[in-house]
Amino acid sequence: MAGTVLAFDFGERRIGVAVGELGLCSAHPLATIDARDNATRFAAIGRLLEEWKPARAVVGLPAPERQDHPMNDRCRKFARQIEGRFGVVAELVDESCSSVVAEAELAAAGLDARRRKAVLDSVAAQTILQAWLDRQRAVPAAPGAAG
Repeated sequence: MAGTVLAFDFGERRIGVAVGELGLCSAHPLATIDARDNATRFAAIGRLLEEWKPARAVVGLPAPERQDHPMNDRCRKFARQIEGRFGVVAELVDESCSSVVAEAELAAAGLDARRRKAVLDSVAAQTILQAWLDRQRAVPAAPGAAG
């Protein structure tokens, strides 16, 4: 598989977005969508999808091992909405600790709390996407597959 991938760190208030390339196996923070209403959220997502034309979307799932986690169902619904509204395949992936990892990386980079908060969600999406890209690289290609 080749092409661009967008990742989403879904939250009720903010959605972090990251972009990556399968060929490069590298992810970068892209944007934070700061809105609670679906019309604003999906308009912003639509603009990003139009601009980047991803081959796939990756949506973080906060607690894949816990059926009772309240955000799991919301993230699954969000992934289905991306597929239904925009026709982009959306894959759910484990995002356990992505925000903790992102927070630690930003603190280590010397960003104060205010600046960390401004970019935390997009860096969390980057963490989710980079882990997904690393797993893609680790999976051997099928015999005869072009790569």
